[in-house]
Amino acid sequence: MRHIAKTFARGIHPPEHKEGTRSLAIRRLPFAPELIVPLLQHTGAPAAPCVNDGQEVVRGEPIAKAGGFVSVPMHAPVTGVVTAIERRLSAKGDMVRSIVIRTYMGADQEVLYSAPQDIDTMPVHELIRAVQDTGVVGLGGAAFPTHVKLAVPEGKRIDTVIVNGCECEPYLTTDHRVMLEYADDIHVGIQIVQKAVGAERTVIATEDNKLDAAEALWTSPRIAPTTSIAVLKTHYPQGAEKMITKVVLDREVPSGGLPAEVGVAVFNVATLAQLGELLPKRQGLIERVVTITGPGVAHPGNYMVALGTPLSFALKHAGLRADATEVIFGGPMMGPAVADPDVPITKGITGILVLTEAETSKQPTKVYPCIKCGRCVEACPIHLNPSRLGLLAKSGLYETMETDFHLSDCFECGCCTYVCPAHIPLVQQFRVAKQLNRQRKAAQS
Repeated sequence: MRHIAKTFARGIHPPEHKEGTRSLAIRRLPFAPELIVPLLQHTGAPAAPCVNDGQEVVRGEPIAKAGGFVSVPMHAPVTGVVTAIERRLSAKGDMVRSIVIRTYMGADQEVLYSAPQDIDTMPVHELIRAVQDTGVVGLGGAAFPTHVKLAVPEGKRIDTVIVNGCECEPYLTTDHRVMLEYADDIHVGIQIVQKAVGAERTVIATEDNKLDAAEALWTSPRIAPTTSIAVLKTHYPQGAEKMITKVVLDREVPSGGLPAEVGVAVFNVATLAQLGELLPKRQGLIERVVTITGPGVAHPGNYMVALGTPLSFALKHAGLRADATEVIFGGPMMGPAVADPDVPITKGITGILVLTEAETSKQPTKVYPCIKCGRCVEACPIHLNPSRLGLLAKSGLYETMETDFHLSDCFECGCCTYVCPAHIPLVQQFRVAKQLNRQRKAAQS
């Protein structure tokens, strides 16, 4: 284990607000009477259902097949019966075809689909296919299919795996608890991805507000000689791939490029913990750890939640307070507000933040003109000019934002909006601009 005192230039350090949940062990949330499993919970093509309306399913059983290479299958999160295959509202606000399962509340909910396999002797191409079969995607929030990331692009070589345990978003402690309680599984996951991408070494990166997690990982009997641990200075958004690659290895991911361009593959700790647990047993992803926190709940904590659990059910068990006014999926810097309490919890949801009127009433509502103070420029971790981009957005020059000012490099961390004294919703403007540019390109193709 080693300590790196430095961090990346720029960025911010907002109040952490992690004290409410970081010391609380993971607890299992009860199973809801009805679960909604969207067939698209990840980047790529939706899965295709392989069950019918009225069919009984057991927990862990495949219920939908991958819809292509950039896609993953879905597995039954509970033992029950399929009551519908229909379009339901998703957390993103769109209608997604989903499998609805009524839970058999008297069932023991044991995972019956399991067939141990020897991952040590498995050829790489079979290993990658087996990873796809687990349905595991990036559990840090991106939900990019993990097996796709393991398929190294032709002409590229990966020498280092970075395991992202920074979890720099305020309030969230999911990864912190997973590192403390599932350290052995994380190391098994590391062995899998290191073999798949052909890397010689792995660096687990966490921050100095999680020293107990670093110690748990370092003292795990499953740690390999090729794995080291780097403890970084707490900073936001250090969990971003480009930032963590720069800090840990001093390598710059080029504009528009991926870490593979500089010989690196980055994986979230929760992703590897699930992979390390599921793959040797040939099981599918059916649950995940979610931080439910904020002043708006009476029982904050880190909960093991069955995928497809309605948000309203989870909030009820976390003790939703009467004065709760806003629910956010994820952290306050990047997480979207939730409009409907009955949307399901899916693979990419790391946390549920519940705020009350006391917090939301403090949020500025009046927006002032840009005074060109430069604070957003000083905060942007990838050296964009958010002020200029905001002025271009105000004029509707979305294409110019992309062609001349690298809009596509913005990963929407929200630092610019956080520091703006004029309260200009810069990151929201950038999201709109990106969406309109995507629509324009689609119309032209």
